[in-house]
Amino acid sequence: VFNSSHMLTLSLLVTFAACNAPPVPLDDIIIEKTFVPEQCVRPVKVGDFVRYHYIGMFPDGKTFDSSYDRGSTYNVFVGKKQLIEGMDKALVGMCVNQRSLVKIPPQLAYGKRGYGDIIPPDSILHFDVLLLDVWNPEDGVQINSYHKPSTCSRKVEVSDFVRYHYNGTLLDGTLFDSSHTRMRTYDTYVGIGWLIAGMDQGLLGMCVGERRIITMPPSLGYGENGDGSDIPGQASLVFDVVLLDLHNPRDGIAVTNQVVPESCTRKTVAGDFVRYHYNGSLLDGTFFDSSYSRNRTYDTYVGQGYVIPGMDEGLIGVCVGERRTITIPPHLAYGEEGTGSKIPGSAVLVFDIHIVDFHNPSDRTEVTITLKPDECEKQSKKGDFVKYHYNASLMDGSPVDSTSTYNIVLGANQVVPGMEDGLMDMCVGEKRHLVIPPHLAYGERGVLDEVPGSAVMVFDIELVDMEEGLPEGYMFIWKDEVTPDLFSEMDKDKNEQVEPSEFTDYIMQQVNDEKGRLAPGFDPYRIIDNMFSNQDRNGDGKITEAEFKLKADESVSHDEL
Repeated sequence: VFNSSHMLTLSLLVTFAACNAPPVPLDDIIIEKTFVPEQCVRPVKVGDFVRYHYIGMFPDGKTFDSSYDRGSTYNVFVGKKQLIEGMDKALVGMCVNQRSLVKIPPQLAYGKRGYGDIIPPDSILHFDVLLLDVWNPEDGVQINSYHKPSTCSRKVEVSDFVRYHYNGTLLDGTLFDSSHTRMRTYDTYVGIGWLIAGMDQGLLGMCVGERRIITMPPSLGYGENGDGSDIPGQASLVFDVVLLDLHNPRDGIAVTNQVVPESCTRKTVAGDFVRYHYNGSLLDGTFFDSSYSRNRTYDTYVGQGYVIPGMDEGLIGVCVGERRTITIPPHLAYGEEGTGSKIPGSAVLVFDIHIVDFHNPSDRTEVTITLKPDECEKQSKKGDFVKYHYNASLMDGSPVDSTSTYNIVLGANQVVPGMEDGLMDMCVGEKRHLVIPPHLAYGERGVLDEVPGSAVMVFDIELVDMEEGLPEGYMFIWKDEVTPDLFSEMDKDKNEQVEPSEFTDYIMQQVNDEKGRLAPGFDPYRIIDNMFSNQDRNGDGKITEAEFKLKADESVSHDEL
């Protein structure tokens, strides 16, 4: 039985004996794996080139050398007698990021001769090794595509221009560069020497939207010297790349996904004015603009330089109602500079467009007779009072307005000019289809909340009634011979002057007795007031016999008697 003081003394004695005991002889190397990565893509083989850090120690823990102190990895071929034999054996089978404690007997290290004043003869050596890189002179570019888009209409070829994001790391995962942190893609030509050779090869065959891991040996990266800052010499490089954009300087626009309406009587030509909706995106699908979000079409002339050249070209030869996708390379869009925040430089643009309508400034009202009565002797003309039904819509079929009966006087500017044109020379019962360009309809402003600016209007009309108007320049005519005592008949109170009430009563009486006619479609009392004012030469509110004249007696024409 020992008391506690005896136990402590014994413990100290055992510890002292262990520390001063001679090293146990080794027949071969001993490897203790202190950290093993979850994945080991490639274990070291004889003939590989490795980069590793190490701490060299004696069994008592005393350090005799360290690559960390030099701030540089140890770089060497394995299995080619460039290392002590024990280290050559220990490195074979190691994985990148593996850490091992390697114990090497003297016969596999510096033997009986030692190494100068640093390593005594017959020394057992311990090395704490961390493997950072491995490659072989026969290695080429290794590509692992871990995401591919469902469709790929085009792949990267030599001389193409690409835009891509990347994270660049060493083989051990150390990040040395990233386009994501700069929030800007890397933009370059492929296959013409603008990139390191490994990246030039690794980008070939990629699709927009594809993601790849591109691993390259230093011979295809930055070689023996590295880049002088973040990439050490003889380093393998790993790039995690996503391709966002692709074009060739020889590219023109591409028109795809065309949906053309069954009826297409007219296609756009240069000089036409087009209204269309669009969604604009980059080639990787990133949205940058939409007319739908503004709830307003984009309105422009085509073929005259009002839009980017690619859109100018893509809008030629389209029909109303047509949908198409227009892909535009940057040299036909916003070029190397882009637009700033939304469209990056050298970006390919994709527009999904829908043509709502178009017209030409030289267009007139297009009249199509859809129904003509068998009897059509009397046709509408300027001055006639007409009644008609109509349904109004836009060119895309969107309804605008409809009425059971609408009354106007032709030629009195009571409707848009195009409707005036369309109602001329019609018979009662006739039906017509009118297409009216905006300069003969509601113009650039349109009608608030009803008709968009610069919209082509479509009317289906039916003439239901018509009253013949008066000859041009007349607001009242006599149906019978005019009495020679006209002034005295108006002057009911015989005071040799006609009051407004006397004038009005007399004209209305002639109309009621069907002896005279007022112009149809107007307020009769406003017409009579105008007639009275024209007769009241001195403006005193009364008409004297000296002032009173028939229209036929006037030297200057008035819409009056």
